[in-house]
Amino acid sequence: MNTPDRDKDGNPLIERYTPNERSNHWITAICFILLAVSGLAMFHPATAWLAVFLGGGQWTRILHPFIGLVMFVSFALLVLRFWHHNRFEPGDKQWLEQIGDVVNNREDKLPKVGRYNAGQKLLFYVLIFCMCGLLLSGVVIWRTYFAFYFPIEIVRFAALLHAFCAFVIICSIVVHIYAGLWVKGSIGAMVRGTVTYGWARKHHPRWFEEVARKSRD
Repeated sequence: MNTPDRDKDGNPLIERYTPNERSNHWITAICFILLAVSGLAMFHPATAWLAVFLGGGQWTRILHPFIGLVMFVSFALLVLRFWHHNRFEPGDKQWLEQIGDVVNNREDKLPKVGRYNAGQKLLFYVLIFCMCGLLLSGVVIWRTYFAFYFPIEIVRFAALLHAFCAFVIICSIVVHIYAGLWVKGSIGAMVRGTVTYGWARKHHPRWFEEVARKSRD
């Protein structure tokens, strides 16, 4: 029988994310959804109807940049929390070279993965790049406060950069969500904060060994 702190086999659950880490993640995620909706509403007439979710066109234009600042600060805290887990290691190159084994769930043939695999680390750095691009370009095109300080050519370039970074980050998050659904238990880890021994041993064996070793000490 399952208990709150044990899996169905009676093994204690492993904490993967603390309550603060989960809250930080979901604040970032909620801001991203609001920004994607409001950004698309302003991007093209065909998606202008999405402005209804933020109270109409005027409120969408007002709130979008402020929500962007909240997301950037929240994401920056995530970076500070997790950057040391996302440094590339020798085994990551091999993991990427064996992407066929990853897609076909042949994880026994892969090098032992730590807390995050190479794909998650790539996503981490793509998000950092896009977030910085969105912040810098967003400031330049923020008409109410900053746009008039810049030549029109810079404003136009910033608008293109903003759209490009937004497109990349939306695609990246779609992949991130799909991967979370594909690897059963991943979303539960970010909801409950814990994973089973079996999940950790299968998907992140080196991290599992580190956690198990610490629990014995």
